[in-house]
Formats: sequence, C-alpha cells, structure tokens
Amino acid sequence: MTEQSEWRFSDDRGQLSTAPRRPGRVLAYVQAGATLWGLGIRPQGIFGSDHDGPDPDRAKTGTLPLDEVAYVGAGSGLDVERLLADRPDLVVTVSYGGGHVYGLAPETAKPLEERVPVVVIDVSQARTFTEIGERFAELARSLGAEGRADADADLDAARERLRAVAASAGGADGPRVVAFSPAGPDQAHVARPKMWPELRVLTELGVRLVEPAPGPGANWSTLGRAETFALRPEVILTDIRAHAAPLDELRGEEHGTVPVVPWNPEPLYGPRDHARFLGLVADALEAARAR
Repeated sequence: MTEQSEWRFSDDRGQLSTAPRRPGRVLAYVQAGATLWGLGIRPQGIFGSDHDGPDPDRAKTGTLPLDEVAYVGAGSGLDVERLLADRPDLVVTVSYGGGHVYGLAPETAKPLEERVPVVVIDVSQARTFTEIGERFAELARSLGAEGRADADADLDAARERLRAVAASAGGADGPRVVAFSPAGPDQAHVARPKMWPELRVLTELGVRLVEPAPGPGANWSTLGRAETFALRPEVILTDIRAHAAPLDELRGEEHGTVPVVPWNPEPLYGPRDHARFLGLVADALEAARAR
C-alpha cells in the first residue's frame, strides 16, 4: 500500500473503517495507545476511562513518551469537540464484549463515529491474549509499523524462561500466586484467573494461580483482608493502576516479605511489554522459592 492509497481496516465489531490515505494522527484509549506505541506507532493523543483522572495513569501508559503524546482527558470530562480538538484522523479504542466502546459514553461515541473513523479492538475474556495481540499488530501494520523479529524473539525467550522457572518451582505444587486489586486496608478484589487473558497465559506456562471460591462477581471476588490472605499467597500480583489502593495499606507487616509483581489489569499487548511482565513473574517465583 502506498502512502496515497485508500486505507481500510475491519475492526472487531465487523465495522469497516476507510480513509483516503493511511491515518497518521491517531487518538487512542490509553491501553490501545500504549500498545500501539510498543508496536511502532506513536499516537498523537490518548484518553482515559471513568476510572481515570485529569492526568494520565502511568501504570497504563507503558513507555509512551508523555511529553510528546497529548492526554485529552477521561470519562465524563470528554465530549466530541474535545476529542477532535487536535484533528485526529483515526480513533482507536477497546471493547470488553458486545462491541461496546469502552471509555466513551454512547452519547459521545456515536457522534464521534459520524466525524472520524473509529476502530474498536475486542480485549474481552472471550479471546486469548495472543489473539488480542495479533489484532493490535494487524492494526499497527496497516498504519505503517514494521514487524520486529527481535521483539518476538524476546517474548519467546520470556515465555520459555517462565515455563522453566514454574516447572522447577514445583508446577502445580509451586508457589501460590494470587492476583488482586487492593480496595483499602480491609478489602481486596481478588481476580478470577480464568477471566483474564493475561492471567490465563501464566496458567498455561505452569504458574499456580489461586482461584477464589465461587460467588458474586464475574471477574473479581471481593474479599475482606483476612479472607484475602487466607488464600495463602506466596507471590502477589497487585493492581498498580491509580484508582487501586496501595498494597501496603492492605497487607501490613505480617505479609510484607511476600514477593510482589506490579500488575496492570489493562495490559499492553505488544511483545516487549508482555515479555517484561513475564520476566517479573519469573523473578518473583524464583524469589518465593528461595525464601
């Protein structure tokens, strides 16, 4: 495709977006923008969701150069005119199923699509982490990114290292890994691993992720402090997004030596970002085994 040829991309709603030429001014939901950056596309701007505030959440932005990428706001603070103020020629966002545009109210998303192409990538639990990553990679290539064999090689190496570390740590009998989002000193939202594509990768590689008991909550089980630590975590994956409470508020001194992995439940899907996370999990398993 030449620079002047028509650009076309069919998103995960089955909606075809077109433009007279390849878009170069991309505005993206922060997760999508940071993922695209890791794949070789620099967005012009990013926006957040209702969970976000007036400043970008650095737990979500990865290695985005925030001095070069504008943050236009989040949630109810967004309207069509604000989103279009810097004249983007493409908007990229995500969906957690049903084609619903995440991060934008319906009364904002609909008129936005009438004025600029909007591409939605499905990041729901119905898909594997690899499938989501491949869709972002397809979009990045359509926008001019070139494949990076070294990044794929780094990811392959990180996967193999984690698989080996998990096996040597005991596999199904290895360190108990619990993923949660602290909600203050007395409560945590404990992840149900099967509902999170990134956590399913860990399970596939042999990591022993603890499943909370059945009950209310599809993605999370909300537990008190005592119930959370009754799961006997030997490695903690803790939500580091800005709206999560600090882990130290929850765990106290008695659990202060458990290895901790910073976890963003809205992961980035580029190979380098994923390899970095897998490496941190492998490090934590080794530390748990050495205790």
